[in-house]
Amino acid sequence: MAVMRLAGLLLAGGLVLSGLSLGVASGHEESDAAEGSRALSEADPPPLDMQQVEAGRKIYQEYCASCHGARGEGQPNWETPNAQGELPAPPHNAEGHTWKHSDAMLYRMVSEGWRDPFNKTRHLTMPAFQDQLSSDEIRDVITYLKTLWTPEQRQFQWEETQVRGGFPAPSAASTSQPDGARKQNAD
Repeated sequence: MAVMRLAGLLLAGGLVLSGLSLGVASGHEESDAAEGSRALSEADPPPLDMQQVEAGRKIYQEYCASCHGARGEGQPNWETPNAQGELPAPPHNAEGHTWKHSDAMLYRMVSEGWRDPFNKTRHLTMPAFQDQLSSDEIRDVITYLKTLWTPEQRQFQWEETQVRGGFPAPSAASTSQPDGARKQNAD
């Protein structure tokens, strides 16, 4: 498994380097002066809303930390399948790969759950939280995760979001819930 991931990373790295060399050869590199004085633009990730970050931190501690670690460190040996053939919960901090996904993909994973394609079993290894968390709470958790990444990772994730999509529009149900109101199970 780790070999397959490494091969993918090497391929992606080669493509990035190819793109960089094409950019330099075609004269698209930024000047040092322009780079140093660059102001916040659409190319930069927006500042994080600290109320969302704090709300997301609390939700993360309640719903996510038991698998992904109190500080987003993931489970030990998260890149090695366990006895059932499943990969343990990955880290969400800078050591993991969460930052490589767009907001839309992260939202979908939290809302609908996720089965790692490398796993040998068919069940969801990441449970769905759409029945426990509102849309706003899912957004808050993802916003909190962004505080665990390096500035370069935040930039990459922002660019991925620009290409692949952001959070879905809030539904009428999530906007009508009072702040902090969690969905109740139908059970």
